[in-house]
Amino acid sequence: MQKNQDLGFTEITPKAEIETSRHGGRAKCLQRLIRLDMPVPRTVALDFDAVHGVSAGELPDLDAMMELFGPDPLVSVRPSSEDPDWGGPGAILNIGMNDKVHAHLIESHGETAANALYLRFIQSYAVHVGRLDPDEFDALDTPTADTLREALELYEEETDEYFPQDPKVQLKEILRSMARAWEGTTARLLRQAKGAPADAGLGLVVQKMVLGVGQGICGSGVIQFVNGTTGHREIRGRYLCKSQGRDALTEAEDRDVMYLTKDPRGRSIEEVLPQNFADLVRYGDFCRARLREEMEIEFTIENEELFILDAVRVPRSERANVRIAVGLAKDEIITRSEAVLRIPPRALAELLHSQIDPEGTRDHFARGIAASPGAATGKIVFNARAAQTLASQGEDCILVRRETSPEDIRGMHAAKGILTIRGGITSHAAVIARGLGLPCVVGAGDLTLNKRKGELVNSDGRTLREGDVISIDGSAGEALVGSVDMLPPELGESFQTLMTWADELRDIGVRANADTPPDARNARMFAAEGIGLCRTEHMFIDDDRLLAMREMIFADHTDDRRAALDRLLPMQRADFTELFEIMQGQPVCIRLFDPPLHEFLPHGREGLRELAEALDLPLKDVERRVAGLREFNPMLGMRGVRLGVTVPEIYDMQARAIFEATVEASKSGAPVVPEVMIPLVSAKREVEIVKARVDAVAAAVRIETGADFTYRLGVMVETPRAALRAGEIAQHAAFMSFGTNDLTQMTYGLSRDDAGRFMGEYVSQGVYEEDPFHMLDADGVGELLEIGANRGRTENSDLTLSICGEHGGNPESIRFCRDAGFDYVSCSPFRVPVARLAAAHLAITSPKPNVT
Repeated sequence: MQKNQDLGFTEITPKAEIETSRHGGRAKCLQRLIRLDMPVPRTVALDFDAVHGVSAGELPDLDAMMELFGPDPLVSVRPSSEDPDWGGPGAILNIGMNDKVHAHLIESHGETAANALYLRFIQSYAVHVGRLDPDEFDALDTPTADTLREALELYEEETDEYFPQDPKVQLKEILRSMARAWEGTTARLLRQAKGAPADAGLGLVVQKMVLGVGQGICGSGVIQFVNGTTGHREIRGRYLCKSQGRDALTEAEDRDVMYLTKDPRGRSIEEVLPQNFADLVRYGDFCRARLREEMEIEFTIENEELFILDAVRVPRSERANVRIAVGLAKDEIITRSEAVLRIPPRALAELLHSQIDPEGTRDHFARGIAASPGAATGKIVFNARAAQTLASQGEDCILVRRETSPEDIRGMHAAKGILTIRGGITSHAAVIARGLGLPCVVGAGDLTLNKRKGELVNSDGRTLREGDVISIDGSAGEALVGSVDMLPPELGESFQTLMTWADELRDIGVRANADTPPDARNARMFAAEGIGLCRTEHMFIDDDRLLAMREMIFADHTDDRRAALDRLLPMQRADFTELFEIMQGQPVCIRLFDPPLHEFLPHGREGLRELAEALDLPLKDVERRVAGLREFNPMLGMRGVRLGVTVPEIYDMQARAIFEATVEASKSGAPVVPEVMIPLVSAKREVEIVKARVDAVAAAVRIETGADFTYRLGVMVETPRAALRAGEIAQHAAFMSFGTNDLTQMTYGLSRDDAGRFMGEYVSQGVYEEDPFHMLDADGVGELLEIGANRGRTENSDLTLSICGEHGGNPESIRFCRDAGFDYVSCSPFRVPVARLAAAHLAITSPKPNVT
């Protein structure tokens, strides 16, 4: 029977016009099961328009519908949205139960089973249609005649109406209730939060009930053929046996449970009902091969006859999803491209990091911004020194700070996770944590840190002390009290296979931001195509280097500065040599020194006293010098190329270290072609001045070593002016790498470290669609990128273009860069797999036209 204007519904048959976009996923899946000759009970579907009409009082022909199900029909109604993740109202079973059907069931199935079926329907109808208090009806859980009478009397008392006996009336009210529930404000907001469009429709399916109770062997259950946690192939599920008139609709005893496969603990379907079990396995194979997915099958057995009620995609973890998709592709059920598309890029975070077991308990202490994914447990420490001390003793710790600074780098390396009270998605703590692969929560503004007392207090007054154990979930932005169960990272064969397929498909490069040899090793582990940003300032944090750096800062004369820098030269050379060797001939882009000098100086009085002792200077002189270096707005002050122009000895030392390392590393491997990047450029003349000095250093190293080498010099575009004047700057640059962290900050006039305090309110009120430090602002900052790219390539057609800010790992930013013709993106090592997979998705869904 096909849908027509009079009926308002469609019987699901192999040839019926059932479409996911009109009837929903459940209706379409049931049709596919029917086409596979599975024993699906008679089912009809209401499409989105019909359900919307029901909510407005326009009902389908219920007489014609109920006639399909025979005399005294019993049916169920289930939701059928376009995407099952969008949710919907719960299914309602046993529609049509009334006093007459109840009496018949007593004769055929026994009083207990009949009472249980009727009682369950009364409870569902009262709660979902009558909107009565569920607690009152849930208390009536014993399937006796007295309990059934109490339920009917309670319904009458609460509604001033008798419980409806007409199946058509029952069905009408249930359809109307489910349709209106879907269109309610709460339901709409919930599904929009899951990605559903505001006008998403709901379909409904009405299916003949198979009770699964009788005098023979009966029961109901679900079966799946894959482990939803691991992705390994195995038969799993449950089956509740209701044989020989026994009622198991109430709490079952052990003997009412029948295992699916042979099990020493008791009976199994495989042994007792071998044909039914064989059919279930066969149907599972059909689903996998024909529906091209691992499905969970809901079934009922009534007097040894098998019925398939529904099939849904097996619920799964992200790690299982990868294994399942790869397995389907290897078995040639789906293509490699489809396997790649089935894995959301951001979902890879669950595989790359330890995760908190979702089935465990959580004792929440604070919430903040999810700044770096993963989870960790450790003792609270409030400074870098304490973190290093605990790490040296083999104990795990979580570094808790108001906000971090370069002085905290060593403590961040020692810690297992980071929690800060201030900061946003691109704050110092967030950026460094992502580079290190550490879980990090920032902007936990409800916390109060009292370092003097060694206490951390939340908004409820709950207090934790230094040394107490906490856990942080960097994926959810939560801090928890105590230790929790963890799931380990999963980088096995399926993950590696998936990433290999992604690399074969993508058409934009992916590099890593890596500042140290461990970072570079992570970059290699995640198959980055080189280093797109090496921030050299992070190499100066160790104690021996920090003192030399401070001596250079305090030097009054050029010769004194050179003397201090000469001590740093061999250390920098060794750093770069190791980076080049680890990357094995892949490009390494080294950003020259960028931060303001005051970041390398102590702030507290104790630190200033220690510095005075180390430099053999009076404390007042040290305090005066430190005060003289302070700036009103240091991020817009003496930093980046401005240091290179005014204190050129720093860049001279770094250039020499890079070129001497190039010569050294090239002796034992492929020739190294380093990329030297000038930060914070805003004028062509800045590039000319620095380039002249770098070229001079390169010439000197060639003469001194007798070795020839090449290098590429480029700029980091972080200021709006650099983007606007990119044409003239590109005349002196081989590449331009857009630093979107600072470019966003300067374009908006917004501190990336302070934005977290109010950004949530801005987004919620629609001022910004999204935090611009979290997702690239394609309209404003993006326009500057396009202007810079176009003007730069107009003057220099060979100019290499990239972005190296934190946006580089976002799928949305990669789309923008790919469309704009950028050559590569660069991001933190642990975000490289996400970027590789996102780039593959884009190449599959939006292939570039072939250029002949």
